[in-house]
Amino acid sequence: MTIKLINIGFGNIVSANRIISIVSPESAPIKRIMQEARDRNMLIDATYGRRTRAVIVTDSDHVILSAVQPETVAQRLHTKEDGVEDA
Repeated sequence: MTIKLINIGFGNIVSANRIISIVSPESAPIKRIMQEARDRNMLIDATYGRRTRAVIVTDSDHVILSAVQPETVAQRLHTKEDGVEDA
């Protein structure tokens, strides 16, 4: 099994194989997931102080905050799966 890495913004990279979901942080349940992860020390803030636009949940119960739109992260993930490199 090869390890696929995906850029989630500002030079931060996550293992694409470990991603369960990429969601918007707007809803109350997602905000609750973020707070619970913060309380458990399982939150990784990769926003560099910018507005959180995507919340990435991994299979290890880590929650990663990104300043990149969920659609952009999903597109990068899809591009990597197809084997097409970014230009």
